[in-house]
Amino acid sequence: MKKVLHISKYYYPFRGGTEQIAQDCVNSLADAYEQKVICFNHEQNTKKDRIDGVEIVRCGCFAKISSQSLSLFYRKIFQDILSDFNPDIIIFHYPNPFVARYLLKYISVQTKLVVYWHLDIVKQKLLGKFFIRQNYHLIHRANVLIATSPKYVEGSPYLKIAKKKCKVVPNCINVERLQISDKVKKLSNEIQEKNAGKIICLAVGRHTKYKGLKYLIRASKELDDRFIIFITGEGEETKKLKKEAKDDKKIHFLGVIDDNKLKAYLYAMDIFCFPSISKNEAFGLALAESMYYAKPSVTFTIPGSGVNYVCLNQENGIEVPNQDVKAYAKAMKKLADCPELRKIYGTKAKKRVEENFLNTQFKKNVHSVIDIL
Repeated sequence: MKKVLHISKYYYPFRGGTEQIAQDCVNSLADAYEQKVICFNHEQNTKKDRIDGVEIVRCGCFAKISSQSLSLFYRKIFQDILSDFNPDIIIFHYPNPFVARYLLKYISVQTKLVVYWHLDIVKQKLLGKFFIRQNYHLIHRANVLIATSPKYVEGSPYLKIAKKKCKVVPNCINVERLQISDKVKKLSNEIQEKNAGKIICLAVGRHTKYKGLKYLIRASKELDDRFIIFITGEGEETKKLKKEAKDDKKIHFLGVIDDNKLKAYLYAMDIFCFPSISKNEAFGLALAESMYYAKPSVTFTIPGSGVNYVCLNQENGIEVPNQDVKAYAKAMKKLADCPELRKIYGTKAKKRVEENFLNTQFKKNVHSVIDIL
């Protein structure tokens, strides 16, 4: 049985898009490969545990700079794993420049390297420029580059120069987690009854700049009072967002909510608002989850991002020019005015998810990449 080492910034139970995909990869390869995961710990101490029978090595972290975790212990632990575990294949989840340095230095020539390219470094422009050479080394060393959508291959300055190495593996949603229980249905009915006569809109995500939530709040100012907009999550932008929405009674911040409450709002809503504005939103897993509930979405055009690959304009949602607040509000009004259009787009949205973004398809796609190495 071949051995696979997965390298991720963090790993379950930490919840993040990259971490979810890393776990999906591990689960997809279960029973066919011997596996191990190395990642960072949120604390200074290093610890090991097992999840679904796979050993997870969490390296103690002493600081974080520009979203990059730093560890005094990582190099030694990584070298020991390479020596003792001796992986046949390494799946490296990029970006993670601190670890990429050690990976390129210590990886064996016999080991196959799969670079799972989640996104380009866009937000930290100076940091991105600093690691340009490292990125080219990674691309040259990689046997395969995985992208989450064909649009990201075309839009990334790195991936588009190595198209022959690129394989597209769209992200997947966890259908089991999204199942609606009687408890969730009851809560969803309560939400609809409480907001009877309103067009219920929902936005889900961390409150950071690239999520574009301030543009949704500004679009709300163009809407009439039949709309009600719920925003979940928290983050570094929360205070600014609440200040911007201060006098708008249509906006309601829910904070961080549990899965049952999230599913209830997804089930109850009429329109899903996904106002991300940059390639930092490489795919849009929350977008795909909302589509599974057969609801239409409103998105911005994001060149090179997979968002507009997940939700197709005028087919299962409406896409408008990036950061155009008036156009975003107009799209929301169009969906509000036409229940039949919402139903048509919603039906097609669910179909697109079922045909492209489920666990079963993801597993098949991952195996098609790894099994031939």
